[in-house]
Amino acid sequence: MYDLSKILPHRPPMILLDDILEVNLEAHSLTSMFEVYPEKVFYEKKGINSLVGIEFMAQTIGCYAYFKSNCENPSPGLLLGTRLYNNSIDYFKVGEKYTVTATEVFSDNDIVAFDCIIYNSDKEEVASATINAYQGKNVKGLLENE
Repeated sequence: MYDLSKILPHRPPMILLDDILEVNLEAHSLTSMFEVYPEKVFYEKKGINSLVGIEFMAQTIGCYAYFKSNCENPSPGLLLGTRLYNNSIDYFKVGEKYTVTATEVFSDNDIVAFDCIIYNSDKEEVASATINAYQGKNVKGLLENE
């Protein structure tokens, strides 16, 4: 089990993922997992709203960036946009485990595009999106100057 607080530039309770299942730098992908339970941030009576899926995807991308950078200290990235967010559910259900795959499909070193998919425990696709992110070395400087 990975210590995600050393991989992501977040602190609990904002670390939404529970573990990393597979890192495949040759295939430019990472697979993570999360479980829905009442103590998790964003939890509502029905579960976690499926729109939070974008953040599950973004954190999976953050994990991938950590391993791609040879496990250097985690640095923040900026979500630039999300295209084609499709979801077949309204809520991620309590007690259910989901997997998230993020595959890098384009990079110019600073701007990166990922195809992301969330699967339920039956391995059915429940959400997908293309996410564009900025992962340049100067993100901290940009954030500090705001």
